[in-house]
Amino acid sequence: MTHGQDRSEPAPAKVNLFLHVTGKRADGYHLLDSLAIFAGLADVVAYAPAEGLSLNVEGPFADSLAAEPDNLVLRAARALADSAGVRAEARLTLTKRIPVASGIGGGSADAAAALRLLCRAWRIAPDAVELDRIAARLGADVPVCLRDRPMRMGGIGEQLTAAPVLPSCGLLLVNPGIPLSTVSVFRARTGGFTPDAELPKEWIGTEDMAADVARLTNDLESPAISLVPAIGDVLAAISGTPGCLLARMSGSGATCFGLYAREADAKAAADALRRRGWWRWSGELFS
Repeated sequence: MTHGQDRSEPAPAKVNLFLHVTGKRADGYHLLDSLAIFAGLADVVAYAPAEGLSLNVEGPFADSLAAEPDNLVLRAARALADSAGVRAEARLTLTKRIPVASGIGGGSADAAAALRLLCRAWRIAPDAVELDRIAARLGADVPVCLRDRPMRMGGIGEQLTAAPVLPSCGLLLVNPGIPLSTVSVFRARTGGFTPDAELPKEWIGTEDMAADVARLTNDLESPAISLVPAIGDVLAAISGTPGCLLARMSGSGATCFGLYAREADAKAAADALRRRGWWRWSGELFS
């Protein structure tokens, strides 16, 4: 079956550079326009052959999932097996490095990684439409995480189109250590809707990208801050670091990001933002 590195699959953190709430469907789901990128930070899903299906969770944030009876990775495995008509047999291990309920797609990325990994392990090849159907039923962010590369997101997240060509740059992620549910943030949101963004086909430099993205918004930032005021503290702290070109919350929070011209600037900012309870990561924006 799978051998060596084929037995594991990274699940990179997703970061929303902007997020416009553009409307609302009759069924209550909100319509979005967003640009999703992926960080060097990743959970890892590993496979071993087994009879039956099981999941072991380890890593820095494993305890956050201890009370979860049916992890999204297991749901992804069962959905894929049902679709392909195979037995859901695997011993899976999830190494959890991304904070839980943090607005950077951890659970969705894990589910997407499980789908990619198990297609190899079980030697099945669903067509792209069927795989997207499975992904979308697992969660609105799973389709973009399945692709694992920068994408423009529309609809409720399932309408994916090409992202602008991105420059390489430094990326800082900071979370105040407070989980925040997406549902609660949308419930706290008030006001109207924001039009779709106008984006170029390519950004040559980080400064140009940051300037363009700064003119856009994350429409969930204000309601998230109303629920977790520490998000505002994080944003102010990131903004105050040398070389920060843009500070914003990702997704529904509470993780915030900073963009920098160089990875070294992002690392220096991470070193400077040591606060009790704050989680930090720095690295490159992978385009």
